[in-house]
Amino acid sequence: MIKKIFLVTLFIIFIAIGCQKTSSNAIKIRIGPEPQTIDPTLNTSIDGATYIVHTFEGLTTKDKDNKIVPGVAESWDISEDGLTYTFHIRDDAKWSDGQKVKAEDFVYSWQRAVDPIVASGYSYQLEPILNAKEITEGKMDKSNLGIKALDEKTLEVTLKAPTAYFLELTAFPTLFPIRKDIVEANPDGWTRDASTYIGNGPFIMKERRIDDRLILEKNTNYWNASTIVPNELEFILMDNPTVAIASIKDGTLDYGGSPPVQEIEALRNEGFIQTNVSLGIYFYMINCTNEVLKDPRIRQALTLAIDRNYIVKNVTKAGQIPAAAFVPYGVSDVEGDFRENGGNYYDVSEDKHQENVEKAKALLAEAGYPNGEGFPVIEFKSNQGGGNLQIFEPIQQMWKEALNIDVTFSAEEWAVFQQTRVDKNFEIAMHSWFADYNDPLTFLAMFLSYSDQNHSSYNNPEYDRLINIAMNSGDNTVRMNAFHDAEKILINDMPLIPLYFHTTTALMRPNLKGVVFDKLGMNRFFYVYREETK
Repeated sequence: MIKKIFLVTLFIIFIAIGCQKTSSNAIKIRIGPEPQTIDPTLNTSIDGATYIVHTFEGLTTKDKDNKIVPGVAESWDISEDGLTYTFHIRDDAKWSDGQKVKAEDFVYSWQRAVDPIVASGYSYQLEPILNAKEITEGKMDKSNLGIKALDEKTLEVTLKAPTAYFLELTAFPTLFPIRKDIVEANPDGWTRDASTYIGNGPFIMKERRIDDRLILEKNTNYWNASTIVPNELEFILMDNPTVAIASIKDGTLDYGGSPPVQEIEALRNEGFIQTNVSLGIYFYMINCTNEVLKDPRIRQALTLAIDRNYIVKNVTKAGQIPAAAFVPYGVSDVEGDFRENGGNYYDVSEDKHQENVEKAKALLAEAGYPNGEGFPVIEFKSNQGGGNLQIFEPIQQMWKEALNIDVTFSAEEWAVFQQTRVDKNFEIAMHSWFADYNDPLTFLAMFLSYSDQNHSSYNNPEYDRLINIAMNSGDNTVRMNAFHDAEKILINDMPLIPLYFHTTTALMRPNLKGVVFDKLGMNRFFYVYREETK
C-alpha cells in the first residue's frame, strides 16, 4: 500500500512538472533554496541579492558588460574635493505600482540600513558616508547620516573621505531605495507577499510561494523596460542538486545554478556547464573564541596541512586557484593586480606540500599537542549540498594523516546555517565570499573587529587601525599599502583557512543565451532567451 501511494505521488509530481513545462514560456531558473530574506537592507547572501537586483535598482546599475552606468539617477555631479555627490533622479523612474521614485526613498532606505535597531548585516557598506559608522555604533541618530533630499529629484550625499568605488556601491542592493509606506505597514512580512513586494527594477513579483518558487514578470513601469527581453522569470527554490541536474537534462529547467563538484566533469562533457571568472574565495572560518582554536599556531597548522592542489585538481575541477592569501586575483591595486603585487603568504606549490606538513606538525607540537596527542575532536559545519562534503572529506583525511586529529562533519539547511554563522555557533565553518565592488576593502572589511560579517570573532587592533586608514584616505597609494599590511597580519593570525579562489560554474541548458555573468556573483537574467534548436 505504501509503495502504491509513493508511486502515485511520484506520478502526480511528474504530471505537475510536465504541465509547468508546457503551460508557460517563463525562463526557469534555480539558484538555491528559500532565501533567508529578499529585503535589500537585510540581505547578506548572493542568492538573495540575485533576486533583489531583478526587482530593485540603485542610483547606478550595470550594463551587459558589467560596467557602472546610470540607473535611477540619470546623472550626477561630484565636488572637486570628492566629498559631495549630487544625484539627479530621472523623471521616468517609477515604482512597480506606478508611483514616482523620489530622493526621499533613498534617504529612508539608507537611514534604515545604518540604524542599529534594524541591525543590517551589511550596514558597513555605507561607512564611506558621513557619520554612518557613528550611527551604527549608536553614537548618533540616523538623521545625521550624510544624505539629503534637496527636492523630489535631487539627492545630495556627503562622504567622510573621497571613495574611489562609491559609484559601484550605489549599484549594490544594500543601497537600493525602498518605500517607507510599504515597509512600515508590514515590517516583517512585506517581502513575503507579491502584493506588497513593491520594487523599482526590471521585474515585478507576480507570485511568491514560500519554499517553492518566486515568479517575476517584466515591470512595464521600469524606465528601461524596452531593453528587458524575457516576459517572465520563474525562480525555482530548490536545494536538491540531483533534481536540478535531471531537470536541466529533460528541459524543465533552463538554468540550474552551481552543480555538485563531483558532477562537473561529466556535465561539462554533455554541454551543460559554463565556467566564468569571479572575484571570490572559498574558505573555512575559524571561531577564535574556541578554547583550542584561539591559539594561532593551531590555526596555522590546520592551514598548512591542507594540499590545495589536490582539492582543485581532483575535487572541484573547475579551474580554481589554490589560495595562499585572502584577496583574490582580479582586484585592482594602485597599478596592476592586488594579488599579483602582494604575492602568496605561504607556498602552496605541489612540491612544497610535505614541507608545509612538517611545519604544521611542529606548530601543533609547539601548541602542546605533539602528534595530535590530547587534541579534542572538533566539528566542521556547512550547509547541505554544494559539494561541501566532497571538499571536506579529503581535508578531513589530510588533517588525520598529517596531524593525527579528528574532525567531524555536520550539515544544516541553508537558512539555518547562515544563522549558525551569525550566532558563532560553530568551531570551523564553511564560508564563501564574493566581492561587492572592485576594491580590497570588500574582502578585508569583513574581519574588522566590529563587522557583522566577522563570524570568527577575530580582533586585532592593529588590523582595525590599518583598515580604517585605508577607509579614510583619499590617497590610493596610502590605501593600498595599508591593505597589504593588513592582509599580512590577517594571514599571520589565521582566523580563516583560505582554500581556493573561485571560478563560477553554472549548470545550464546549451540553448539558454543572454545570461550576464557577474564577477561578484549576482548574475542577471535581464536579456535571456532560448535559442531555437534546429
